Amino acid sequence: MNYRNVGKSGLKVSEIAVGSWMTDLVGSKKVDIARDTIKLAYENGINFFDCADAYSGGEAEKFLGRILNEYPRHSYVVSSKVFFPTGGGANDWGLSRKHIFENVDRSLSNLNMDYIDLYYCHRFDNTTPMEETLRALNDLVSQGKILYYGVSEEWGAARLEEAQRIIDRYGLYPMTVVQPQYNMIDRYIEHEIMSVCEKYGIGITPFSPLAQGLLTGKYKKGEPYPEGSRATHQADKQINNLLTDENLDRVEKLSKIAEELGTNMSVLALSWILRKSIISSVITGASKPSQLENNLAAADFKIPADALEEIEKILDFKTVIMYNPYSDKKIR
Repeated sequence: MNYRNVGKSGLKVSEIAVGSWMTDLVGSKKVDIARDTIKLAYENGINFFDCADAYSGGEAEKFLGRILNEYPRHSYVVSSKVFFPTGGGANDWGLSRKHIFENVDRSLSNLNMDYIDLYYCHRFDNTTPMEETLRALNDLVSQGKILYYGVSEEWGAARLEEAQRIIDRYGLYPMTVVQPQYNMIDRYIEHEIMSVCEKYGIGITPFSPLAQGLLTGKYKKGEPYPEGSRATHQADKQINNLLTDENLDRVEKLSKIAEELGTNMSVLALSWILRKSIISSVITGASKPSQLENNLAAADFKIPADALEEIEKILDFKTVIMYNPYSDKKIR
């Protein structure tokens, strides 16, 4: 396994991480599979495990903590998040100082740990001043309850710039990481966010690297969905919305490149993300050990330059020239 620094910090994480969003905790057999997957990850050098207070109502944190506490605390990195409701009260959600302070204690209790390595704002809270949120996170670092902090979705380039101005103004601990969605199909962070992260030394730990399963290559145009796949049961239909003829045609062409390179579509898609040095780690989901074993290969797989050029032709992505109000330069 290879390791990268999270932005300009000294924290090192495995290029492949394991996320807990899809952890299925219903049924003893499924629990055993999830446990075996996490243990297999650790035994193969993965040291970064991503979770959140909202996953399975806190049960995902408890489950992850029980397994990881079998290993030395210094040997792994755990992340969690705050924003979504944890109760029915008016202050049981968001990024207020009150909710952040109460929720970090809840997550620490769930994980049965003394500190959280990376703590993310799970969404943006437009009902709370950004300064209040950043000061709260800064204070948690000072208290040792979290070591580094960052943000996830809904924090665009302008908000990251605003956050940096507040951090500089008050001498707060720096923002270390962002966790956006990023994959071959969804590349919106290349318009602005990636440039801002490079500017300030903020690491990127993207989620949904396989686009809800689209980039595994298991979905074929004109064929029934594979039995048991997300497209057959996922309530929010995110994967179904991605299964357009255009996307399926692209994946078919990409799969041929993967085959020519002696690998498979999943490994190609993960390795493609890791081509960028600003990427600290790719957060993968695995519902069984065999999926994880396949994903592990991406850490050592390098896509040749000519293949990268062919991939870009297939993806046909163009960055949009945008104006950043906090800079005198246009971003391509």
